[in-house]
Amino acid sequence: MNDCPSFAAASAADALACIDAWVEHGGVRELDRAFAAFIADPGDQADPAHPLLILAAALASHQLGRGHACLDLDAVLKDPREALSLPPERPSAAGLGATSVPCWPAALLAGIDLATWQQALRDPRRVGHGRGNTPLVLCADRLYLRRYWQHEQTVRQAIEQRLAPGAASQPDEPALRQALQALFPRAAAGAGIDWQRVACALAARHGFAIITGGPGTGKTTTVVKLLAVLQHLAMNAGTGARRLRIRMAAPTGKAAARLNEAVAGAVRQLPLAGLPNPDALRAAIPTEVTTVHRLLGSRPDSRHFRHGARNPLPVDVLVIDEASMVDLEMMASVLAALPAQAKLVLLGDKDQLASVEAGAVLGDLCRRADLDGYTAATRDWLQRVAGETVVAVAGAGLPLDQAIVKLRVSHRFDTDSGIGRLADAVNAGQMGKLREVLQQAPPDLARLDLVADSQALDRLALDGASGAFPGQGQGRIVHGQPAAAPVGYRHYLGLLRASRPRVGAGAEAWDDWARAVLAAHGQFQLLCAVRQGPHGVEGLNQRIADLLCREGLTTAAQGWYEGRPVMVTRNDYALGLMNG
Repeated sequence: MNDCPSFAAASAADALACIDAWVEHGGVRELDRAFAAFIADPGDQADPAHPLLILAAALASHQLGRGHACLDLDAVLKDPREALSLPPERPSAAGLGATSVPCWPAALLAGIDLATWQQALRDPRRVGHGRGNTPLVLCADRLYLRRYWQHEQTVRQAIEQRLAPGAASQPDEPALRQALQALFPRAAAGAGIDWQRVACALAARHGFAIITGGPGTGKTTTVVKLLAVLQHLAMNAGTGARRLRIRMAAPTGKAAARLNEAVAGAVRQLPLAGLPNPDALRAAIPTEVTTVHRLLGSRPDSRHFRHGARNPLPVDVLVIDEASMVDLEMMASVLAALPAQAKLVLLGDKDQLASVEAGAVLGDLCRRADLDGYTAATRDWLQRVAGETVVAVAGAGLPLDQAIVKLRVSHRFDTDSGIGRLADAVNAGQMGKLREVLQQAPPDLARLDLVADSQALDRLALDGASGAFPGQGQGRIVHGQPAAAPVGYRHYLGLLRASRPRVGAGAEAWDDWARAVLAAHGQFQLLCAVRQGPHGVEGLNQRIADLLCREGLTTAAQGWYEGRPVMVTRNDYALGLMNG
């Protein structure tokens, strides 16, 4: 079909025909089309669905596949291409032989306003506005699949309950003040607000808290000190005092292992001399970190977990690191399994990439984190117990604002450094500022123009920074700190072959070799901003594979060959394979 139907006179069949064309050209999934057909329900001629409703159903399912929990009707109408990524950058192979060009959403929705689309969704059999059993739920200008609407309600209600006045017992102020003074010795005068101290104070006050911050801002150090504060308060609470049951988790095995190592080191370095029973207090802080799936108790071939509302987790405090990677469904599962009196602390960078599955929970919760929306009451309390003076907002801040702290000081790079200014420009979406930073060529940043120098990427892939930027130091591209050893795929593949144990060597020799090879591979990685295109994941993977084969470092550029990394994309507890 080459002519776009007018949705003023279109039928359900017209809408499904458009969606069929999208599937053929790789724009949406077969699953999205199947859901639209379910909503259309062509067998019921007495109650046909409006074509705009059928279209919205397909797009809501499409958005779910792209990681969005709902379809934002207003955003789609304002900029369909930006909101939906339709048509796709690269059509699928199935659509290459198609003779017709489909009518994409921008054309189909031309002339449709928000009120018209909302009116078309007024279908009580298919679309609800809250509790019920309709497959779709409309909240103002957002259309949800019911299951994800329910997940969002579960998360919202659980957080609101934990932040409600009186929901959490208030900490003993003298004991809290004592712990903060011991764990956060005063810096030089004029050093500014100690946001780590503020984070510990506010997290001790609420049943729910978020500690966010960029790389190197001390999130792990802060949360370990927070656990020391909480255990100090619990163990010195008088008659009946006991240790808190604390668990720590992360979304992936790799993140859990990294946090496990960092926490163990941070616990050993805690300055506890100024607190009673420092040895007992140190021993009460856990160092074991697990994955969220393992914490909840995954069930093979099921979306459900062993722990839930009927079988809650036996914890008093739960800390989840790398929370930006926790999707909406998983967060709802965590909160459903958490006892009402248990404290939840989320740790993560709000500006990092969101979860693979639908829902950017941490990013959504931290939308106001930069505003510091503390009320006068929160300001006065922080001054009293933490000795820190924050600025109160002119109006009353939201309850959630009182439980969020953004760490500002990076111990990895200065905010005035090249990488610091570049990160700020990227996070703020300021292209002019980004270009300005790159044009200034700060010493801790290096830039490759892959258009002007077509071989630059090859040199980088083979020999790391030393190949791409000869004479400028191994690590200039990574925070300005020189690398301790050669990096690049030439080094990795050479080590893989040269250090391989002899036939008949013991298991220990093979284990040492495997660890060395994995360490060499982990020293150098190329990250892409997009998946498709010549500079995307797919294009660069094939280009580098061809390069390595031409250089004689691999035996093939396609299929499986020695040295090709293998990624476990999802946990399989039956096989004992984890994605970390």
